Amino acid sequence: MAIKVVCYGVRENEVAYFHKLNKYNFELTLIEDLLTHDNIETTRGMDAVLLRGNCIADRKNIAMMNEYGVKYLFTRTVGFNHIDLQAAADYELDVARVPSYSPNAIAELALTLAMSLLRHTAYTTNRTADGNFMVNSVMFSKEIRNCKVGIIGTGKIGLTEAKLFKGLGAEVLGYDIYQSEEAKEVVTFKEMDELLQESDIVSIHVPYFPGKNDKMINDAFISKMKDGAILINTARGELQDNEAILRAIQSNKLEGFGTDVLPGEERIFFKNFNGEKEALDATVQELINLYPRVLITPHIGSNTDEALSNMIETSFENFNDMLTTGRTENAIPLPEKSRLSS
Repeated sequence: MAIKVVCYGVRENEVAYFHKLNKYNFELTLIEDLLTHDNIETTRGMDAVLLRGNCIADRKNIAMMNEYGVKYLFTRTVGFNHIDLQAAADYELDVARVPSYSPNAIAELALTLAMSLLRHTAYTTNRTADGNFMVNSVMFSKEIRNCKVGIIGTGKIGLTEAKLFKGLGAEVLGYDIYQSEEAKEVVTFKEMDELLQESDIVSIHVPYFPGKNDKMINDAFISKMKDGAILINTARGELQDNEAILRAIQSNKLEGFGTDVLPGEERIFFKNFNGEKEALDATVQELINLYPRVLITPHIGSNTDEALSNMIETSFENFNDMLTTGRTENAIPLPEKSRLSS
């Protein structure tokens, strides 16, 4: 009997990949919406749940999954802070993730946002789209080979971006607590303050640790940056202080800001606010109003053929490993079971 797996946040372009890569013949239910409190009923009768980022897997939803017979709560993402691990332990649901996927997907987006801001392409194509082909001073820019690019976090994604920028001729600086030998061949490691002071472009690739590096990109951080620099964040929205970034753009401390993430993005991304009664966060709206100096993409960093295939294939392997051996190397360690509240 085939295991029943319900998958959330499955975009239209992803459906064919889920079916094509389903070599273990799971009985799939593909749902475009993210998992919320309103649609938790869709887990009823399922053996397994596969989430994506911004799905709600809090204690309330996990309790309902347990009641509905769910045994496996997996996510097709690297991060898993959308899952209440204590609740999963209490209700004895196995949890697993995808520890990595194509680093090029996010690295290429970070580079694209940076180059678009450096060369003012969004500004320029907006004008030509309106039939204005006049060249003005805003369209003037540096060449990337005359720039220094600072990569904060030189793991797989950061190092991939560093290699891309170095291939374009830029001088690439790096900051990381762990300075790998591989990264040393590509970047010149600096202290954080030095990197910020020297870099024309700063790109963030660090993990988010709740309660530890919330809003690390704040007024103090930005004040140390080179005047007129470009800031890119394709890591986690909780790392950035939107109000501090807004002030920096308005004051021209920063030339531009590109991001694929926002704090509290589950309230914003995957929604269409055009004509909707629900209003956007005021600071986010002000940032949007600063387009094309501010470029925001709705968490599409991993939305590539290679990354998507990696995420689905690994998730399916995780399920198969659990079913056939009772374990998977990508399991997330759970805390000890606590006394369930009544």
